[in-house]
Amino acid sequence: MPIPQHHEIVVIGAGIAGATIANELLARGQSVCIVDAANSPASACSSHAYAIAHPHIGRGSPRLLRLTRIAFLMAEARWGKQWNQHGIFQPTKKDKAFDREELQKHLQALDLDNDMARPLDAGEARILLGVEQSGVWLPRGASLSLAKAANDLLQKHKRLTCFWSVHISRLEACNGRWLLFDGAGQPIISAQKVIVAAAMEAKTLMASVDIRLPLKPVRGQLSIFSIAKNDPWAAQLPRVGISGDGYCLPAEELADGSHRWIVGSSFDEGEDDLEARESSDMFNREQAQGLLDYREGDSTSLKVADCFVGIRCVAGDRLPIIGALTQRPGIFLATALGSRGVLWSALAAKLITAQVLEDDFALLARLGFAADLVAALAPARFFAGALAAPSALGALASNSKPIFPSDPKAK
Repeated sequence: MPIPQHHEIVVIGAGIAGATIANELLARGQSVCIVDAANSPASACSSHAYAIAHPHIGRGSPRLLRLTRIAFLMAEARWGKQWNQHGIFQPTKKDKAFDREELQKHLQALDLDNDMARPLDAGEARILLGVEQSGVWLPRGASLSLAKAANDLLQKHKRLTCFWSVHISRLEACNGRWLLFDGAGQPIISAQKVIVAAAMEAKTLMASVDIRLPLKPVRGQLSIFSIAKNDPWAAQLPRVGISGDGYCLPAEELADGSHRWIVGSSFDEGEDDLEARESSDMFNREQAQGLLDYREGDSTSLKVADCFVGIRCVAGDRLPIIGALTQRPGIFLATALGSRGVLWSALAAKLITAQVLEDDFALLARLGFAADLVAALAPARFFAGALAAPSALGALASNSKPIFPSDPKAK
C-alpha cells in the first residue's frame, strides 16, 4: 500500500468556494493542498461566467438578511478587479404597492444606507436606470465570472500544492489524522485538517464518516439571447442588472447593432441533468417579460444564441453549510452555496480560516459574525443531538438523523 502524502491542510474542491478558502489560508501564511476531480479549477457550477451579487433585501429570514449583507461587503472587498459593478435593480412585486416610507424603514432596519440601497418610484427609475418600474436600486450590485475569479485565486504559489484529476471517494480517521482515499480505494493523502468545499460530492464524503447531510441538487439554465437591431425588444432592454423572479444582466450592444442579453435562470429542484433544454429557454423568455414588465413583447424575438447549465447544491433551509464539523474534529464544510456562490464563498473564506487557525472569536465579531450567525451556518444545526464521538479515532457512528427545516423560504 502506498504511503499517503501528508499535508497539514487539504481543501477538497477547486470551485469558487475552495479556491477562495485556499487563497485566504495562503494569505495567512499557511501551506495548502487543494484536490479536485477535474483537470483545472472551476469545472462545475463555478464555470459560471455571469454570476450576480447584491445584498438580499426581501422579507425572508432575518438571519439570511444579516448574513447576505456581511457576505456582500466581504465579496465586494475581495474580488477587486473581477467586480463588474453595474448596479442591480429589484422591482416591486406585481401584487404589492410601492410604499417609499415603508421600504426606507425596511432598508434602514437591514443597515443598508442610500449608498447600498434606495427606493425609486417608476419615474425616478426610468430617468436614472431606463427601467420604468418602482423598486429598490442597489448601486453597488455587480456581476463577475466565477471561473476567472477561481483561476486567479489559484495561481502558482510556493505554499500551494494542487492535485488535479484526483477523485476523493471517502475519508477515514487514522492515528490522529484524516486519510483521503482515491477512486481505487487507495489512501493517497493524509491531513490534520480537511476542508470539504464541494457541492453534492460533500454528501458522499460525509456519508463515509457517518454524517448525513440534507443536500439536494437544483438544476439551473441561463439563456443568452440575441435581439435584432430594430426589434421592439431593443428599446426595452436594460442598462443595469435586474433581480426579481429570475435575473438578467445589462444588455450588451454588439458592433452590428444587435444585442446580447443574459437572462436566467430555471430552478429545477432535485434534478442534475446538464443537457440544455428548450423548455428552460422558454421559461427564461417568460422571466424576461416579467423582469421588464413587458408582457406584450413577442418572446420569440429572443433568439437563443447560447446557454449555461449548472447544478447548484442547496440545504433544506436554503442557508449554506459553512463551518467546523465539531462532531468530526478536523473536518470543515463549505457547501450548499445555492445561487449565491459569489457571496457565500467570500464569507466562507473568512469564517473557515478563522476556525481552522483557531482565531479568537473577537476577530469574527469584528467581521460581523455574531454567535447566532455562526450557529445559523454551522453543520451541527441539522442534528438533533450530539453525535457519537470517535473512540480512539476508530469507527465513527452517528446516533441522530438530520432535521429538515419546515419552512424553506429563502432561495
